[in-house]
Amino acid sequence: MTTTVPTAGPTPTPATASVSGAGSATVTASPVAAAVPGGGLGGFDRLLEAVVGERAAAVRNVPATLTCFTDHFPRHPVLPGVLLLESMAALARTAAGPGTWRLAAVRGVRFKHFVGPGDQVHLAVEVTAHGPHRTECRATARAGGRVVATARVLALVSDETTREGTA
Repeated sequence: MTTTVPTAGPTPTPATASVSGAGSATVTASPVAAAVPGGGLGGFDRLLEAVVGERAAAVRNVPATLTCFTDHFPRHPVLPGVLLLESMAALARTAAGPGTWRLAAVRGVRFKHFVGPGDQVHLAVEVTAHGPHRTECRATARAGGRVVATARVLALVSDETTREGTA
């Protein structure tokens, strides 16, 4: 499924999404509402592109009003790395496609530069392995024209799979 969201304007407009496979179909829907369960954006502000099973791109704005900046750190505010990682995971869930996906493992995370108030972070996720119950992605976050964080592997599992130690 390919979804492209216009970059201009604060309100996402309906776009055409095409699904290829045995029975091809074209569906018109709100791309943002379709991308994230419940229609929210959990972790990023604007979805730029989503190709299920292949890749996704989004933007996260970092406002100076985030409460984490008062404690992390008062004289040099820095966005906590875990919030940046959650944004990458939210975008990976979008790239994984429909269903409920949870983060199972993260490997090779590197934080290269600080992200502060007023920064705009461009997130990109590339799917490296995709199946009905497990998806693995590689993620990159850029701000100010430079790479600020990378994740070599974000492993997602479908909530429909049986968890270890359960029946």
